[in-house]
Amino acid sequence: MKTNHTIFFKNSSDMSELQSNSIDLMITSPPYPMIEMWDSLFASLNDDIKRVLEEDDGKRAYNLMHKELDKVWSEVGRVLKFGGIACVNIGDATRRIGKNFQLYPNHVKVSASFQGKDFIELPYILWRKPTNSPNKFLGSGMLPPNAYVTLEHEYILIFRKGNIKRKLPPKSENRYNSAFFWEERNHWFSDVWEDIKGVSQNLVSNTNDNNQIRKRSAAFPLELPYRLVNMFSLYEDKILDPFWGTGTTSLAAMISSRNSIGFEINSGFMNVFRRNLSKIQQLNKEINKRRLNQHLDFIIKYKKNTKNIKYTANNYKFPVITKQEVDILFYIIKECREKENKFTLDHQKFEFESEVKTD
Repeated sequence: MKTNHTIFFKNSSDMSELQSNSIDLMITSPPYPMIEMWDSLFASLNDDIKRVLEEDDGKRAYNLMHKELDKVWSEVGRVLKFGGIACVNIGDATRRIGKNFQLYPNHVKVSASFQGKDFIELPYILWRKPTNSPNKFLGSGMLPPNAYVTLEHEYILIFRKGNIKRKLPPKSENRYNSAFFWEERNHWFSDVWEDIKGVSQNLVSNTNDNNQIRKRSAAFPLELPYRLVNMFSLYEDKILDPFWGTGTTSLAAMISSRNSIGFEINSGFMNVFRRNLSKIQQLNKEINKRRLNQHLDFIIKYKKNTKNIKYTANNYKFPVITKQEVDILFYIIKECREKENKFTLDHQKFEFESEVKTD
């Protein structure tokens, strides 16, 4: 199997390189409006944003920033296939503008934008990112009534384009090979994720050119897009990230044997991506082994309380809980080639010998 991965260094409000109805899944984490680190980026897109911030008009700045994101969501609506899924990781913002401290509910604005573009909103996921900092509380400390609740979660908003599910060929081999384990389904499709930790957002550029990467990035941890890719796409599907950043979504797509396309304004991130890509084969192997061994550990515990498990995986000869899992197949990256911001990967079946006896 071969997969292709392309990065365009341009504003994703224009994705004219992509045909309409050509993308199977979109996963992204955009710049969060009203988070101060993103002010300069939004101001570079619209001069009025800098002006209204200087005038302490927080609500207008918030609306203008979301108008810039809306341009991208419109393009996502064009390029996504009918029945395709869009996943947006977004956090709300709290900020003092002038004398006023308030919440800016970014997830509400993003949801409203997609709902206005003929998307169906599906149940979302709360990604809990608790902090144990003793100084995390805002306001007047222990004295009522003027303290503020601390934000310790982000949203993974999930939308489907159109009002019908994606049409797939009957008994599609790719679909059955792309299955996840029964116990993964029960865990992944929970509406609260507490087992994925955030990542440090400080980036250092080793380049000497004029493309200075931002001091910080809205990068999410690899496990987040990897999980979403496996939940909502099939092998060889096309995955889009219109706010590519350090390329975490592309890495997840590569490890999952999907194709990917990214759009990013700042080409300086490519060096970060290449450093991560140099480790991808080992990372691919580790992730596959972890998932398979976790499944075997689960089976051992499950069999202690169950007389019999009816099904066996065809490709790995270990028990699985349901018939839908019997053709599950994992791939490993064999080779990666790069040419002009385009990457071609060769994948082959991942061979696995159980380290745990299931009998």
